[in-house]
Amino acid sequence: MLKSYFIIAWRRLVKDRQFTAINLMGLSTGLACTLLIYLWVYDEYRMDRFHENDRRLYQVMENQPTGEGIVTSQETPAMLAETLPAIFPEVAYAAVSTPPFWFPQVALTAGNSLVKSPGVFAGKDYFNIFSYPLIAGHKNQVLADKHSIVISEKLALSLFHTTVNVTGKTIGWQIDQFKKYSVVSGVFKDMPGNASVQLDFVMSFEAFRELMNISHNITPGGPFYTYLVLGDQVSVPAFNEKLRSYMSSLAKGPARQMFLQRYADNYLYGKYVQGVQTGGRIVYVRLFVLIALFIILIAGINFMNLHTARATTRMKETGVRKAVGAGRWTLALQYLCESFLLSFLALVIALLLIVLLMPAFNHITGKQLSLQPAATPMLGMLAITVLTGLISGSYPAWYLSGLRTTAVLKGRLPNAISALWTRKGLVIFQFTLSVTFVVAVWVVYRQMDYIQHKSPGYNKNQVISFAAEGTIPANLDGFLAAIKKIPGVVQASSIAGNVQGAPSVGIPWQYNGHAATIQFRPFLVNHDLIPTLGIQMAAGRPFSGDFRTDTTKIIFNEAAIQALGISDPVGKIISWAGVNREIIGVTKDFHFESLYETIKPCFFQLDARTGTILVKLTAGMEPAVIARLEAFYKTYNPGFAFSYTFLDTAYQAQYIAERRMAQLSGYFAGLAVIISLLGLLGLTAYTAERRRREVGIRKVLGASVMQVVVLLSSDFLKAVGLSILLALPLAWWLMSRWLQAFAYHMPMQADVFICTGMAMTALALLTISVQTLQAALANPVKSLDSE
Repeated sequence: MLKSYFIIAWRRLVKDRQFTAINLMGLSTGLACTLLIYLWVYDEYRMDRFHENDRRLYQVMENQPTGEGIVTSQETPAMLAETLPAIFPEVAYAAVSTPPFWFPQVALTAGNSLVKSPGVFAGKDYFNIFSYPLIAGHKNQVLADKHSIVISEKLALSLFHTTVNVTGKTIGWQIDQFKKYSVVSGVFKDMPGNASVQLDFVMSFEAFRELMNISHNITPGGPFYTYLVLGDQVSVPAFNEKLRSYMSSLAKGPARQMFLQRYADNYLYGKYVQGVQTGGRIVYVRLFVLIALFIILIAGINFMNLHTARATTRMKETGVRKAVGAGRWTLALQYLCESFLLSFLALVIALLLIVLLMPAFNHITGKQLSLQPAATPMLGMLAITVLTGLISGSYPAWYLSGLRTTAVLKGRLPNAISALWTRKGLVIFQFTLSVTFVVAVWVVYRQMDYIQHKSPGYNKNQVISFAAEGTIPANLDGFLAAIKKIPGVVQASSIAGNVQGAPSVGIPWQYNGHAATIQFRPFLVNHDLIPTLGIQMAAGRPFSGDFRTDTTKIIFNEAAIQALGISDPVGKIISWAGVNREIIGVTKDFHFESLYETIKPCFFQLDARTGTILVKLTAGMEPAVIARLEAFYKTYNPGFAFSYTFLDTAYQAQYIAERRMAQLSGYFAGLAVIISLLGLLGLTAYTAERRRREVGIRKVLGASVMQVVVLLSSDFLKAVGLSILLALPLAWWLMSRWLQAFAYHMPMQADVFICTGMAMTALALLTISVQTLQAALANPVKSLDSE
């Protein structure tokens, strides 16, 4: 019987080509969008969940009380990982690691090969904790020696041109002024795409501890990460209590509030407010799940509307089937078969669209998604298709199968009024969603433009940065003095790390007998860093090469002076790390974090370990000056490639996720509008066809073309107008809440709402006019003759 249902459904679809084409276009476009979003969401949920110890793998976090509330940090003492297994039998493995963002481009050499790769220094059990399969070496031994280095297949090929027999070979590496050598103890497979941290080498943390002279004491704070694997059936809340009690027993002051966070959850749930997990990337995941549901719902509404609108053409069929004994469920099943057949035809077209769109989609999202015959994605796509068919066909099936036999055989449609109001309601719902999408995307783009053009409080334009490596660290001041003489170079200096992105840390301070721990962003800098970036002084002076005693001086920003509660700060003495330092200046506040955050306290201190060079170039001469810098660099630092980044590019990188979401949302909003317009086109075409005789009579009686157009389009334009009136306040409310996530954001502007409303009205009018004008211009004689 099902076979006959599908044969009848196929014949029906072939017979009514216009209806089928409109539905296929809407459903296939909606399915393609939904399936692309599904693949992206599926990949997001898979991030970091491939480890064998996934459910027992945790990272140690800490809640730090400050004057502004509780700040949650991933930073832990260097020796915590070594201590925990000895104290707590619940810990199977533990390992310390340098933060992955510390060393994104370390210069590695082997023979004549030089490669810059990202890596970390980690404890000996790192490969017992994380499932990065080794193709050479044993996970228990590869980091046992402090001179060991474990490299990826890709790095092995780059340095040695092979992955075979590379263990035991020597690799040179350089960090700032330190040049060392390590021996390859293992090779691991390249990290999968669903690993949130991408590394090419792991070196023993013992080498880093020796290099930086790190204390063996567990109590001092440290900017390191601690990972651990718990034993089976261990209660995490109970372990957290034991950990806090242990840290309290060691603390001389306030106890450190440490707790465990499942490692795989950090990717999606990495945001904390006042010590409470509040979200992170999961917000974007939920947003796109909602967008996918709305898009497939909009596409399904087209199917519902066209099916119920065309019910009059199927009245006799329904009546005859009921008269010969067909039950309501039998008829409903037949109409659902038609819906499922259309959905699977749309799936085929959607898969072809996905294949075509996948490269562009991957470019926008920064992922490497593909259509693979894996069980979970295939079942997910099948489920979405079946759900689409069910959503699209359920109401028409229920409506058509519920028609009374006597009424339909007499040509009467008893529920015509209710069906008409249902169709109008669905059209209003469609366009309300579409208008809301458009307004939301426009506001997001405006906010991104606001961020891009808002001054961060320093001059990021015409400034390039590059690493101090090779022979540079040994004579950094001489190198800076030399490049300042290059024509077109305005100023040059150096800094430890980067201007943007590094987290604030809790630092204990003493001033005038008062002690406090305040969250500060430390800037370890060279002379002339402040003028190189164009940071304005509010009081005092910046560091200068003319003042060699500035190594004992310190500069704060305005937010720091306010947090410390110091009046007339210049010349005052403050104690930090057991050293008395004189405040020689106060900078005006500037944004060293994203605009999501308010400006935090920071300080500047002279330090010899500044591994990033910043060079200010003359505006309009950038290509020529960079060419001179590159020529000088190759002469000064033979064997090292001149690799630089513009500072404004690094600044914009903070908002790459927002820009990607805005771009994707824009495409999806546009498609939602197109799908809605397709449904409006189909309904208008059906209305024009159904009222063809009426139009013919009116034209014979003297009605003008414009009167006929108004007659056929007025109801639809009223529905579109009502949807716009509903959507605009809804969009205003939603986007006002979204903007509140930014500490600094643009004001809501009325032109966004006015222009969106006008544009949607114009598009709807244009879509309706395509059919109404055709009907109005038709020869009335032919219309009446066909009756």
